[in-house]
Amino acid sequence: MRPLVADDPEDIGGHRLLARLGAGGMGVVYLARTPGGALVALKTIHAQHAADPAFRTRFRREVTAVRGLTGRWLVPVVAADAEAREPWLATEFVPGPSLVEAVDGFGALPVAAVRTLGSRLADTLTAVHDAGLVHRDVKPGNVLLALDGPRLIDFGIAHTGGATALTAPDAVIGTPGFLAPEQARARAGEVGPASDVFSLGCVLAYAASGRRPFGTGNAAGVLFRTVHEEPDLAEVPGELRLLIRACLAKDPAERPTVRDVSAALRDPRGSLARNVTEDPDEDWLPTPVLRVVAERSARALDIPTPRRSPRRPAGGDDPTAGQPATDQPAAGRPASPEPQDARPPTRRRVLLMGGAAASVFAVGGGVTAYLMAGDGATGGSGAGLPVHTLGFQADLSGPDKAEGVAQERAVRLAVEQHNKRAGITFRLALDTADDRGDPARAEEAARRFTEAGVTAVLGLGTAAAALDAAPLYQEARTAMVLISADGAELTWSDLKLTTLRVTRGPDAFLGVPLSSYLTSVHPVRRTVVIDDLEAGRTGQDLTAGLRRNPPNKGTTTVHRVDGDDFAPAVRDALADKPQAVIFSGTSPERAARCARALDEEGFTGPRLGTGHIMSPAFLQQAGVAGQGWVFAAPFTDPGSVSGAFRTAYSAKYGTAPERWSPEAYDAVGLVTRALGKLGGETDIEPAAVAQRLFDAEYGEYRGIAKALRFSTDGTSILDPKGPPLYFLFQAEGKSFRFLGRYDQVE
Repeated sequence: MRPLVADDPEDIGGHRLLARLGAGGMGVVYLARTPGGALVALKTIHAQHAADPAFRTRFRREVTAVRGLTGRWLVPVVAADAEAREPWLATEFVPGPSLVEAVDGFGALPVAAVRTLGSRLADTLTAVHDAGLVHRDVKPGNVLLALDGPRLIDFGIAHTGGATALTAPDAVIGTPGFLAPEQARARAGEVGPASDVFSLGCVLAYAASGRRPFGTGNAAGVLFRTVHEEPDLAEVPGELRLLIRACLAKDPAERPTVRDVSAALRDPRGSLARNVTEDPDEDWLPTPVLRVVAERSARALDIPTPRRSPRRPAGGDDPTAGQPATDQPAAGRPASPEPQDARPPTRRRVLLMGGAAASVFAVGGGVTAYLMAGDGATGGSGAGLPVHTLGFQADLSGPDKAEGVAQERAVRLAVEQHNKRAGITFRLALDTADDRGDPARAEEAARRFTEAGVTAVLGLGTAAAALDAAPLYQEARTAMVLISADGAELTWSDLKLTTLRVTRGPDAFLGVPLSSYLTSVHPVRRTVVIDDLEAGRTGQDLTAGLRRNPPNKGTTTVHRVDGDDFAPAVRDALADKPQAVIFSGTSPERAARCARALDEEGFTGPRLGTGHIMSPAFLQQAGVAGQGWVFAAPFTDPGSVSGAFRTAYSAKYGTAPERWSPEAYDAVGLVTRALGKLGGETDIEPAAVAQRLFDAEYGEYRGIAKALRFSTDGTSILDPKGPPLYFLFQAEGKSFRFLGRYDQVE
């Protein structure tokens, strides 16, 4: 990190320049701060290069390519201007060293670290390839090492499959020693995802042995060996050698896919799988490298007051001169935006907010500041507008990661779309924390978010995590907006929460939509509940509600199951000659046992359960016995909501929106409305947002999933007289068909 020189501008595109990270023939990389306070690496391109139409076309393509990608180990572009006289782009800042610095400085990585490195790079390349892109320059200099994992950078030569090369037909694109034979032969038409696999194999061989698999020296000699000779893997540990050799096959068709590589490195049969799967964020790097990361993190935290050194004459001894800008740590996880204070953040605040502090708190996923350039009335970048940071906390890598990731994606999309709207008076930023559903990690995430002063926190996907985080959010008067968690345990606790908002219907009232179905859609007079005692309070509440209010004002009898054998309870229940059976449990596997027992006894009437058991496991294990079951759930069908949302989600992530994603999208809208009512000013305190979420004067909030209306008594409860909050589904084939909102199903 070097001081700015006299010719450097004070700001670029509203970003305040702080220091130089590197400079070379192509341009300069600066450390800069966004209008919201986040640290970014801002790369500029010299005007003489930008004057080349082909080069500018490539630059536009780079920005488009990277902005369309998502993934934890990718480095997003947060702002760019491809039309400026000197085009520039800003990416998140990673203070860690490159892989080449680490290996050349300290030797080969341990096998466990190589597994973690390889699996995560493979996951990153999966996202790249799924987007129809090829990186084409996967090399150690483009891999940055952060405390929570590697980052792949520099998509300067990434291109879409089938795109016309912008270079001469016989040009070699890539870095000798880390490119595939088809690249070495300059056969652009043959370059594809398999080429990145070859490069990944070279990177892994280098990381595991400290040696380049095709040697060093003259570039022509390295390229010749790449095409005609076998790689030197003698120093690669035996347990990695077979996989790496497969990646380095001369024939692209014989190489594994990046998904295959990721799976192999995570293979649970491997003796080192624990290092990748159980707690991958703890000390994945050897101690000497960790020290370097910590030192650079500390250096980044001591952000210098911009001061300029004189411009050195050509040929001078500027230490940054001649260093390729693309090889600098030009992207990564910055300190979180500071929407309420434009002053440089203190060391403590940045430690608590930035991914550089992963050694201080082991919250997987760290923090991601997300600032997309807007358009419309804000002039594109939204420069000068207040920035309000939302925190998202959930399980992103543990047992409930599917729901957590779906919600995080929808929240991120909502933030992006808000920032793109015309006429906005404030911008949003997003910080994320992976608590893996673990109470201790949830508490650490809450401590970080409250210290950072985030505007509100969304997610908290498990009751255990929410319970441990709640006291910290309550003390800071920071709003907690639960999306998929019931919230009942927090409501019943003695925490006396005044900042809690729950946007889903509680499990305690799931009997209402089930009873409605058996009253209005398929009327019955005699209902039996198979009460699975393993379901705990959830099952007890459902059973109690159905007893108090039997469907169709008929009768409800209860038969309990305490064990794995459902046959006795089912036989006793059917002796009452019921017209419908409701299963109270929450386990898909146990629900499948109940379904099979009912089928064996020949029962064909309505069989019902709750959304807890709506999973592929139920359909697979129940088989034909599970067909026709009806389920009441507090979430809507993502395929039934706004077409614009479905289209945007699919375009951004390459997959259809998943369960709980519409509800997560709405949670951002709920908080955004509160900010709007407060004027969107810079100095809005979290407590004011929490209070505004309770204001009943605004009536219902109509989201894409459902409408919400909260109680007027200052509690966190959804108004029981408000809009219906439950939906009905039916098992059909290999999926669950959406029937609709329970009060609208005929």
